[in-house]
Amino acid sequence: MTTQLARYLTPMEDSSRWDGFEFRSGDIVINSPAKCGTTWTQTICALLIFQTPRLPAPLSSMSPWIDMLVRPKQEVWERLAAQRHRRFIKTHIPLDGIPADPRVTYITVGRDPRDVAISLRSHGRNLKREVIRRLIHQAAHSGGADAQAPVDGHDERDLLDERTYLLRWVDNDDPPYVNLDSLRALIWTQERAWMRRAEPNVILLHYADLSADLEGQMRRLAARLGIEIDENRWPELVEAATFEQMRDRAAELAPDEQLGYIRDPERFFRSGKSGEWQQFLTAEDRAHYDRRIAELGEPDLLEWLHHGSR
Repeated sequence: MTTQLARYLTPMEDSSRWDGFEFRSGDIVINSPAKCGTTWTQTICALLIFQTPRLPAPLSSMSPWIDMLVRPKQEVWERLAAQRHRRFIKTHIPLDGIPADPRVTYITVGRDPRDVAISLRSHGRNLKREVIRRLIHQAAHSGGADAQAPVDGHDERDLLDERTYLLRWVDNDDPPYVNLDSLRALIWTQERAWMRRAEPNVILLHYADLSADLEGQMRRLAARLGIEIDENRWPELVEAATFEQMRDRAAELAPDEQLGYIRDPERFFRSGKSGEWQQFLTAEDRAHYDRRIAELGEPDLLEWLHHGSR
């Protein structure tokens, strides 16, 4: 019996692009809300799979975002079908919108939602949103984009200060099925993975754990993925996965799908630090956040999201 998948359709992504996708044994799906550590996890997977810091292609070429609408679905599928290495695919779609396959490993990354919001604001200001809109139009209509459309515009939300942005993000009550960019959608997405965390092919990582013990988390992930790595290779692989090294290699690691819609690739790897939200929220704001998030998720999930395995 085939399980009916949930449908997520936002201005940026469409979960129906998974419909009929042919998985291979050993495929890896990296599924997390935006700015939780998806690119970091993609980089780690690439380092473990190829077992060298010298990756054979830009990260977003090897690990495409299958449900993002900037490329025609068939183009993305054909790229993945042509790959001969172990595939690792990016998505921000909750797990109930992705086909479940026992041959596939699903990796979800958690992060303190308040840090996610601060990182999202910075990321939004670093996007060429009109370029993204033009690419989506072209993909949907096989060309024919308005040649006169501006290509470097900001949206109103990009002009908000950190506190205002964060509070709007916290209070946004759009259904996750139409908007995955909110606190409500983040908790919803993480909850879909949290409910399946005991399954042998579902792995939960956390941003705080990666920050505190990168080598330990990489070794844990390699073991779960069944990847054996010669002991003398570990130091250079771990070094290549540090935030500093990723920033230095931003041109090949930043997730612009090789389409140029990120203004500054280095800025994508902005700081990597946790707790920056504290300088922007008042005591009243923090109490409001605590009340709001308690409405959205169960205590065990929220404890993990805010603190990781610690």
